[in-house]
Amino acid sequence: MAYRARRVAPAVPQRAVDSRPLWRQRDFGFFWLAQTLSVLGDSFSLVALPLLVLQATGSVARMGLLTGAGGVAMVLAAVFAGVVVDRVDRRRLLIACDLVRMVLYGLVPVVWLAGPHLWLLYVVLPLCEAVGMLFAVGYVTVVRGLVGTGRLTEANGRLNATAAAAGVLGPLGAGLVAAWTGPADAVAVDAASYAVSASCLLLVRVRERAGDEHPAKGTGLWRDLRTGIEYLVRQPVLRSLTGLLAVFSFLSLAKHPHKITPRTHHPRPHDGPVARVLAGGAVGTVAGALLVARLRRRLGFGPTWIGSTALCGVAFAGLGWVRPVPAVAVLGAVYLGCAGMAGTCSMSLRQEITPEPLLGRVTSAHWTLQFALAPTGAAVLTWAAERYGTGPVAAVAGACCALVGAAGLCTPIRRAGRT
Repeated sequence: MAYRARRVAPAVPQRAVDSRPLWRQRDFGFFWLAQTLSVLGDSFSLVALPLLVLQATGSVARMGLLTGAGGVAMVLAAVFAGVVVDRVDRRRLLIACDLVRMVLYGLVPVVWLAGPHLWLLYVVLPLCEAVGMLFAVGYVTVVRGLVGTGRLTEANGRLNATAAAAGVLGPLGAGLVAAWTGPADAVAVDAASYAVSASCLLLVRVRERAGDEHPAKGTGLWRDLRTGIEYLVRQPVLRSLTGLLAVFSFLSLAKHPHKITPRTHHPRPHDGPVARVLAGGAVGTVAGALLVARLRRRLGFGPTWIGSTALCGVAFAGLGWVRPVPAVAVLGAVYLGCAGMAGTCSMSLRQEITPEPLLGRVTSAHWTLQFALAPTGAAVLTWAAERYGTGPVAAVAGACCALVGAAGLCTPIRRAGRT
């Protein structure tokens, strides 16, 4: 593929070696706040919009249909998101994504003043989920330009920690607002969060590093789509990571710690046991995100990724057997914390070694391949759990997940990213 160089400001190299703490770096701070608000908005909408359907129709099936439509749109957008991200100004794209979601979600409470219009929800949520995928891929490509390659793991850890907190607080806040004033008002809060996020991004200065290049125009859509996959296949470490993570996703995404609690307790959102399990998972995710940079500096990428992935599998196996709620909360915290560490390591290494012009397409291709088999895995594991019981299926799947981590010892992952 042909590339053409783009002129950059002379001050760019200084940005990559900024030694100040991340929280003192103005541009990263605003970007950090914008990303947190964006995740908060996503989690609000995923609760508030289905609640509107349920309130208007009383049908759980139609609520599930809306959620499914959003999921399909997100998967389809993932295929093309990298091509878009690599062809446009990434900061402006992030701002545009926030503004589009602000307008679309803002329409819902306005239209609802005249009464329920369910068709609008089936338009708004898929569109917003597709735009959200564009934002997600774009945000991954921007981080390197903010902190340089040397602090990517630390930066991603901070971003993931606050995203995890927002992912827990968002549904809780959406539920409280919906119960107090109605789901439509919760959607309005969601729209406002995107407006604030866009305002923060307007204050961010993203400078590209010297030597960065941008893809030449007119290379062709299908050629661009293939480029990301071709780079993953040819790069030994990323090829190994993508393959192993695809297997891990197939085995693990059917299970989330809070789904284990029905073995001992009928779950409702306000129940204490479920709340404790969710809180434990959030604490584990935040702790893992804050510790991952230190562990990687001490152990290197390979041992950190392999160890956290294997430990994830062990915790997964235990979740199917334990009954006491505190034990479920602890294992859930270990599971999500280790999954967060492995994910942060994987994303950071991908950002470090992928050429700047390909970063969006490689990220998009990686996510698409990693999660392509996850729905099939969820169906297979759910069927097996109903037939053979949760405990045996979780034990087998968890052991296989641990083996996925151990398999990294036989790949280039073991020696990758020593810093």
